[in-house]
Parts: sequence; C-alpha cells; structure tokens
Amino acid sequence: MLSMQKAIRSVVIGAMLARERWQSGVTYNPLSRQTAQDPYPVYAALRERDPVHRSGLMNAWLFTRHADIDTMLRDHRLFSNDPRKGTLSRRQRAGLPADEEFTMLFLDPPDHKRLRALVNKAFTPKAVNALEPHIRSLLSSLLDDIDDPAGFDLMQTVAQPLPVIVIAEMLGIPPEDRAQFKIWSDQRARTLEPSIDARERALADAANKALNDYFRPIIEERRAAPQDDIVSALAQAEEEGDRLTELEMLNMLRLLLIAGNETTTNLIGNGVLALLRHPDQLQRLRDDPSLIPLAVDELLRFDSPVQTDFRRALEDCEVNGFPLKKRDNIVLLLGAANRDPDVFDEPDRLDVGRGDRSHLSFGRGIHHCIGAPLARLEGRIVLEMLLERYSQINLRGEQPRFRNSIVLRGLESLPVRCVKA
Repeated sequence: MLSMQKAIRSVVIGAMLARERWQSGVTYNPLSRQTAQDPYPVYAALRERDPVHRSGLMNAWLFTRHADIDTMLRDHRLFSNDPRKGTLSRRQRAGLPADEEFTMLFLDPPDHKRLRALVNKAFTPKAVNALEPHIRSLLSSLLDDIDDPAGFDLMQTVAQPLPVIVIAEMLGIPPEDRAQFKIWSDQRARTLEPSIDARERALADAANKALNDYFRPIIEERRAAPQDDIVSALAQAEEEGDRLTELEMLNMLRLLLIAGNETTTNLIGNGVLALLRHPDQLQRLRDDPSLIPLAVDELLRFDSPVQTDFRRALEDCEVNGFPLKKRDNIVLLLGAANRDPDVFDEPDRLDVGRGDRSHLSFGRGIHHCIGAPLARLEGRIVLEMLLERYSQINLRGEQPRFRNSIVLRGLESLPVRCVKA
C-alpha cells in the first residue's frame, strides 16, 4: 500500500514539474537531493529565466531577485509572516501548528511587536559582546577535548555543541540537559521544512511537549526567584504593563532555543567548508586576521544558513511591477538573492574582503534576526580561534554532504585534518 502511494505521489510530482518546465523553461523541486546539495545553479536558472516563478509543488510564487525579496521583507503591512493568511492546500493546512503554538516568527504586529520588545534586551550588541570572553573559554575547552587533530568532525566537536551551549546557558539550562536539548531542537527545526514527513512531524510534536514539560516548572521557579538568565528576564519582563503568559513564554523559549542553535551551527559549518574549498581566501585570513569580521558576513552571503523565507500577500498588490493577489503564498529564496549579480559583483566568487552587508541572510524589517549579533560573534570567535590553534586545516576524505532541506542549509558532517600551530 505504501509503495503504491509513493508511486502515485512520484507520478503526480513528475507531472507538476513537467508542467513547470513547459510553462517557464525551468523547475524548482524542493524535494530534490541534488538541489539540497547545491541549490545555486537552480537559483541562477530561475533568476535568469523566470525570476518570479510559479511552483505547483509549493503552491506559491517563488522570488529570486534581491530587489524583489528586499522589498517584501521590509513591508510587513502588505506581506505577512502568518501562514494562516495564505491560500493553503490540504497538506499545508495539516502542517500548521495549533493557533496557541505560533511563535513570534510567524506573527504580525501588534503581537509580534509586543513579544519582540520583551526579549530584545537580551540580544543587543552590548549584551552579546559581553559574552565574548566566556564564549572563547567554552570554545577553548571544546578544542582541548579533541583527541586527534589529524582527524575529527568539526560539526560534532565545534559547530553543533558551541551554539547549543551558549543559548542553553543564556536560557539557564544546566549542562547535563544540553545534549537532550540539542535533540529536541533539531526535531523541532524540521517543522520549518515543507518536506517534513509524518514520522518527523510526530517526533517534532513529541519534542514540543517535552520542551513544554521541561520549561513549565522552571518558569514558575524563575517567577518566584529570578536568576541571571533569559527565562528569568522574560518571567519578570513588563512592557507597557504587559507580561508574557505561560504559553507565550513556552513558545518564545522554544523559538530562542532553535534559532540560537541551528542557524549558528550552519553558519560555522557552511562557512568553514567554503573556506576549505577556497584555500586562497583562508590564507588571506591567516595573513590578515582583521578581515575575519568581514569574512563572517561574506560567508553568510555565500552559503546562507537560512536559504528560504515565506510571506503571504495581505491584499492585491504589485512587487516591482509583478501583480500578486490577496492570500497568494510567496517563497523568498534568500540564497538566490545573495548571489544576485545586480547587487554583488561576481556573486559566485568567495571574497572575504568584500565588506558588503547587503546580503539577506538575517532578513530585513521587523523580522530581522534578533540573534544576528550573537551569530556574528560566535562565527568570528570560531574563525579566530581555529586559525590561532591550527597552522593547517584541510578537508579529510570524501566531500561533505548537506542535509536534505531547503530552509535551513547545513552539513551532516565536516571531517577535517588539522596541524597544531
């Protein structure tokens, strides 16, 4: 029975893609493993041949040009983050969380404004920069624990543990629970992917319940006896006489856990891989470490941890001359915008001295990534300390593989061979 369903599904998908190609000369298949490994040739074809592309599989308009995407990201009055405001297929409706589980990420003003104001203070550049000595100490310990520099997985030893330790500490989670939190976070992050299957959905729902059960007693403890962590700050926070309900607290904590973990892990992994594939640029950073802050933004542009964002049209409108109807679903291919030759000279070339922050990897407007200062800080510290500790860093074995996803782009593993300085 399952094999028959898969066969039928494959035929339907094939027919939809064939129609796309007939209509526009190009297709976008979010289920393609080849696209997951290297989406950039597909992005280039879309941008050149059909920059506003109709996808039957995604029931949406796909936008690839920087100017179009930047316009929509900045305009929350016309373009909503709330998926309930789009025209949804039965499958898309089934994938929605319950109304009470919507996080700040999927809400519009005034709810978004109120919730973001209550958490903003923890992520100001000043507050984040104060964490630098401690993050350096954490990373030093992780690097000290590597048994053999001549052969280790950078994802397992650095890129995955460091961000989860940092955000877990900010949330007040004890060290013995961090490994479990990483598992829950990864399971919940899959809900952002349109390709999530029934098994992954069940795991994500179980992780959601587990996180809520874990945080509820902690919230009560922090309300009664605050500590120096985000849970306490949120529990005590007031903004214009408002406070977070327990449910809003739970939603916020889950969001911060995933956002502070998954995206920075991908920044580190994708960024180091890009440098290892461009040894001349890695050498530039060795020769001139002052370029590292610029390099972090170039790595964000070159292979963004977040490749895709979503919006819905709130009324009939136009985007740079292209007409949209109310409730149209919109897919914003950030990775394509970050390689737009109308904005970036030689966009497929990695240039650690480019010094251009026009990339859209952190979004724009009211939903600009609240954790951007923390991600940039962790990325900079990792590059600085890796280059200080190791005189040589090389890929080991076969080429690393990316996970099969289109929203959060990250590596399964990154085997490296290093020589201590």
